[in-house]
Amino acid sequence: MAESIKFLHGAMMAFIFLFAACLSSVSSTAQVPLLVWSNRSFAPLASPLAGHIVSMKELSAALSPTFGSPSQTVLLFLQDKLSKDDFTRFGGVFGNKQEGVFRNLEAALQSSSSSRIFPAVEWTGESAIPALLQEKLSASPLLVDADTLEKLNLNTSVNNLLLINLPYCSNSPETCKKILSNNDEIIGKVQSFLKAKGVSYTAIYTGLQPSQVISEPSLLNQGVGRSLLQTPGVNVSQMPITFNDSVGYCIMLWAQKLEIRAPDKPEWIDLATQNYTTAGSRCNTTDSLLVLNYADYILSFTLSQRFYPVSARNWTTLDSVQLEVRSLRQTFSYVGKRGIYSPVEYSFHCQSVTSFVDALLIPDNQSTTQWLLNFNDFQVPPFSCCLKSQVLRLRSHKSL
Repeated sequence: MAESIKFLHGAMMAFIFLFAACLSSVSSTAQVPLLVWSNRSFAPLASPLAGHIVSMKELSAALSPTFGSPSQTVLLFLQDKLSKDDFTRFGGVFGNKQEGVFRNLEAALQSSSSSRIFPAVEWTGESAIPALLQEKLSASPLLVDADTLEKLNLNTSVNNLLLINLPYCSNSPETCKKILSNNDEIIGKVQSFLKAKGVSYTAIYTGLQPSQVISEPSLLNQGVGRSLLQTPGVNVSQMPITFNDSVGYCIMLWAQKLEIRAPDKPEWIDLATQNYTTAGSRCNTTDSLLVLNYADYILSFTLSQRFYPVSARNWTTLDSVQLEVRSLRQTFSYVGKRGIYSPVEYSFHCQSVTSFVDALLIPDNQSTTQWLLNFNDFQVPPFSCCLKSQVLRLRSHKSL
């Protein structure tokens, strides 16, 4: 991941949207983002899975190689409150970069020798991160600010943990924007001073506590509805449905069940257990149609890929589903109006996609509501740009 630009202008949005829909009713986990950058090189770290909340134990293990040198200076910019929402509201990620308040922070991430983004770190208390750094460095934190730092006689032959407290706001967005902009200026001023002194340092920006309490389930012990099927622990029991064009895979769909139920009928019909053909399917770089032809039914999925300036990235959406009942010579349509989408690099995955309870598929008329759809463990990966690798990963899973 190109950590600096993608974080503030894209990847952060992806993490948020991947959390935004289809979440299970499980216990929530408070969290704060944590950004690390340095003017000295350290070993690259694996990117967390989309939506993963990093535990303090995982954070400790990830930071250990970073603090392996015998003497170093660590700057901890500890803001009173911080959440992912602050970056989306005030970071210029909605297409107006000039309005962003994190200019020095973004420049530091972009120009640093090494950097690392943890979009969601499990928050276990206000002292957790300072205590973790104190343990790693065997050094007590020294409280400084941009002015007193210039007068500080810094001994760079030992480990130093410099703590810079930054305020937060609880008033209007205009006030918050001004305070966060001032905090960003402090970050820039501190870095400029150390650069002028030729001091090697590692900087961390995080929050003393979350500024937004969002009910988001932790992935430490369980999965959320929207995730990648190739992640560890997923029980994949059958092959995905694929449609190939002359180039290769261009549409892929996977579901444990593709159930339909006729009006006034108690039993469900699981089409996922029946043979099918993909005759009539087509795909290109913007719009695709997956047609599943069964003996008595035809199930069609219309997908599209678009670039949205608001998030400065491409998104895949499932626009509609059609069910044709051959015996009735009727077609029933359902619109994907409530969030069946994902960044093009990811795939949408939801435990339950239905047309009736918490419907993600909206019937387009009254007669359609009588035919019910229920897709379990439903996943729609992106277009042909990324499908080959996803198919290979699915096929390499031990349960396939």
